[in-house]
Amino acid sequence: METFIAIYIFVLAAFTGYEVISKVPVILHTPLMSGSNFIHGIVLVGAIIALGFADTTLEKTIGFIGVLLASGNAVGGYVVTERMLEMFKSSKEND
Repeated sequence: METFIAIYIFVLAAFTGYEVISKVPVILHTPLMSGSNFIHGIVLVGAIIALGFADTTLEKTIGFIGVLLASGNAVGGYVVTERMLEMFKSSKEND
Protein backbone atom coordinates (compact mmCIF):
# COMPACT_ATOMS: atom_id res chain seq x y z
CA MET A 1 0.00 0.00 0.00
CA GLU A 2 2.89 2.39 0.73
CA THR A 3 4.22 1.96 -2.80
CA PHE A 4 0.83 2.86 -4.28
CA ILE A 5 0.64 6.00 -2.12
CA ALA A 6 4.19 7.00 -3.10
CA ILE A 7 3.39 6.57 -6.81
CA TYR A 8 0.13 8.50 -6.37
CA ILE A 9 1.96 11.41 -4.70
CA PHE A 10 4.64 11.37 -7.41
CA VAL A 11 2.05 11.53 -10.20
CA LEU A 12 0.16 14.36 -8.48
CA ALA A 13 3.42 16.28 -7.95
CA ALA A 14 4.38 15.80 -11.61
CA PHE A 15 1.04 17.11 -12.89
CA THR A 16 1.03 20.00 -10.41
CA GLY A 17 4.62 20.95 -11.30
CA TYR A 18 3.86 20.87 -15.01
CA GLU A 19 0.79 23.07 -14.60
CA VAL A 20 2.58 25.58 -12.37
CA ILE A 21 5.67 25.86 -14.58
CA SER A 22 3.69 26.14 -17.81
CA LYS A 23 1.84 29.19 -16.45
CA VAL A 24 4.97 31.14 -15.43
CA PRO A 25 5.63 34.32 -17.44
CA VAL A 26 8.99 34.47 -19.24
CA ILE A 27 10.23 37.35 -17.08
CA LEU A 28 10.06 35.16 -13.96
CA HIS A 29 12.06 32.22 -15.28
CA THR A 30 15.42 33.57 -14.00
CA PRO A 31 14.28 34.02 -10.36
CA LEU A 32 12.61 30.62 -10.44
CA MET A 33 15.79 29.05 -11.80
CA SER A 34 17.73 30.54 -8.89
CA GLY A 35 15.25 29.06 -6.44
CA SER A 36 15.49 25.74 -8.21
CA ASN A 37 19.29 25.85 -7.89
CA PHE A 38 18.89 26.33 -4.14
CA ILE A 39 16.68 23.24 -3.95
CA HIS A 40 19.21 21.24 -5.98
CA GLY A 41 21.86 22.25 -3.45
CA ILE A 42 19.71 20.81 -0.67
CA VAL A 43 19.27 17.61 -2.72
CA LEU A 44 23.06 17.41 -3.01
CA VAL A 45 23.47 17.71 0.77
CA GLY A 46 20.85 14.99 1.25
CA ALA A 47 22.64 12.72 -1.22
CA ILE A 48 25.94 13.25 0.60
CA ILE A 49 24.30 12.41 3.95
CA ALA A 50 22.68 9.30 2.47
CA LEU A 51 26.05 8.25 1.05
CA GLY A 52 27.60 8.72 4.49
CA PHE A 53 25.12 6.25 6.01
CA ALA A 54 25.58 3.65 3.24
CA ASP A 55 26.82 0.25 4.39
CA THR A 56 26.73 -2.13 1.43
CA THR A 57 28.46 -1.73 -1.91
CA LEU A 58 25.11 -1.33 -3.67
CA GLU A 59 24.08 1.48 -1.31
CA LYS A 60 27.43 3.21 -1.78
CA THR A 61 27.16 2.91 -5.57
CA ILE A 62 23.63 4.33 -5.61
CA GLY A 63 24.69 7.08 -3.19
CA PHE A 64 27.68 8.00 -5.35
CA ILE A 65 25.50 8.16 -8.46
CA GLY A 66 23.05 10.34 -6.51
CA VAL A 67 25.82 12.73 -5.46
CA LEU A 68 27.19 12.81 -9.00
CA LEU A 69 23.79 13.58 -10.57
CA ALA A 70 22.85 16.15 -7.91
CA SER A 71 26.19 17.92 -8.38
CA GLY A 72 25.78 18.05 -12.14
CA ASN A 73 22.24 19.31 -11.81
CA ALA A 74 23.16 22.08 -9.36
CA VAL A 75 26.23 23.24 -11.29
CA GLY A 76 24.38 23.11 -14.61
CA GLY A 77 21.54 25.16 -13.15
CA TYR A 78 23.92 27.86 -11.98
CA VAL A 79 25.64 27.95 -15.37
CA VAL A 80 22.29 28.32 -17.15
CA THR A 81 21.19 31.05 -14.72
CA GLU A 82 24.44 32.94 -15.27
CA ARG A 83 24.01 32.78 -19.04
CA MET A 84 20.41 33.97 -18.74
CA LEU A 85 21.48 36.93 -16.59
CA GLU A 86 24.18 37.84 -19.13
CA MET A 87 21.42 38.35 -21.71
CA PHE A 88 19.91 41.14 -19.58
CA LYS A 89 23.13 43.18 -19.31
CA SER A 90 23.38 46.20 -21.55
CA SER A 91 26.03 46.36 -24.26
CA LYS A 92 27.52 49.50 -22.64
CA GLU A 93 28.82 47.43 -19.74
CA ASN A 94 30.86 45.27 -22.11
CA ASP A 95 32.87 48.21 -23.50
